[in-house]
Amino acid sequence: MPDLRLSRRHLAWGAAAVLAVGVAVPGAASAFGQADQARHAIKDGQAKNVIMLLGDGMGDSEITLARNYSVGAAGRLNMDGFPLTGAYTTYAVDKDKRPDYVTDSAASGTGWATGQKTVNGRISKTPDTDKALPTILELARKNGYATGSVTTAELTDATPAVLQAHATDRSCQGPADMAKCPTDTIAAGGPGSIAEQSVAGRFDVLLGGGKARFDQTITQGPFAGKTVLQQARESGYQIATDADSLKAARAGKPVLGLFAPVNVPVEWTGKAAAVGGTEPQRCVTSNPNRPGTTPTLVQQTAKAIELLEAKQSGRGHDRGKGFFLQVEGASIDKQDHAADPCGQIGETVAFDQAVKLAREYAAKHPDTLVVTTADHAHTSQIVPLDATPPGLSSTLITNEGVQLKVNYSTNTPGKSQEHTGTEVRIAAQGPQAFRVLGVTDQTELFNTFRAALRLR
Repeated sequence: MPDLRLSRRHLAWGAAAVLAVGVAVPGAASAFGQADQARHAIKDGQAKNVIMLLGDGMGDSEITLARNYSVGAAGRLNMDGFPLTGAYTTYAVDKDKRPDYVTDSAASGTGWATGQKTVNGRISKTPDTDKALPTILELARKNGYATGSVTTAELTDATPAVLQAHATDRSCQGPADMAKCPTDTIAAGGPGSIAEQSVAGRFDVLLGGGKARFDQTITQGPFAGKTVLQQARESGYQIATDADSLKAARAGKPVLGLFAPVNVPVEWTGKAAAVGGTEPQRCVTSNPNRPGTTPTLVQQTAKAIELLEAKQSGRGHDRGKGFFLQVEGASIDKQDHAADPCGQIGETVAFDQAVKLAREYAAKHPDTLVVTTADHAHTSQIVPLDATPPGLSSTLITNEGVQLKVNYSTNTPGKSQEHTGTEVRIAAQGPQAFRVLGVTDQTELFNTFRAALRLR
């Protein structure tokens, strides 16, 4: 049982953080106070719903950068308002189960999705024998819960894939991408590509990008000669490709939303970091290459909750059971790789709005466990203005009118910037939220979800 005095210190800090610098105040705080949230998290053991929000590559540096730029150094983001906060370790393993200190999203996601570590690049399979591991989304579905996953990446990318598929290599996203997964092919008796498995799993709500993977033609099995999208339609899926068709989707049949050929375009734009730095810049809080019909992450999240709730309020033996929903802000990581601070900040701010929505929902439904975390840390670092980093850097002018320099130096300029191996933040509210306190490991999050929903 956690030390209540520790929880109160967290609460005092959180209350003191509401400052007048354009602060993003968590909407849940007024309806369901932090003290009540903390008591509920410790006293009440079972959740009806779980909402997990994952910022891909969103280490403390990425959170601090977004906070400084958007709400001020003394401000607080919505994700800063959780009553219980800890840290977890993120390392992967090699085939002999020895530590691999810097994880990718596939091994990392496998850790929290299955409770077991694996090798980098692998999707919910063991590191040594390459056997499928049951995922938290599969267990939730088996136990009668409504299930959903939302991402700004391709739906076949690593983080959503670890919930809904099993693959020897994360690259095996569509039927034409199976070169590194020979034993996973349908001809070899395997489950097929990540896209095919995602459709076959019949999860209730899958929203994101990656339509090009689902437009690939299946070459093996009962759907050979048809695209994965045709497989989905014939299997009863409602297909959404823009904000209007997503809005029109109704509970009762599974929903597959594909809002971009590859990754969903980012929210903000600006100049990427450069050798020797950039002139001070303000980020452009719009992207001319993002179609106006593209639903935002918060819109996708709101619709997913609506659909999952509606399913569980309908008829059937699973009525009232609840839901499990994963929400990923994927391009925090992708823009970090590209050393693009404005793209990175904009995606963090968009993710934070989804956090706000989830916390507001939990304020009205306190039997909901909400967790926010990252899969791994990343490269961006805030450095002094007079620093001369050897790699890429950029100077921003924040919303406070102050200059801020960010540095990207985990790889040679011109190459993709790298993940780092440091621990990352995890924060929570609701039943079983006390489990995030202290320093834990990524794999323990699986057990937290399983305990909260009483999954067998």
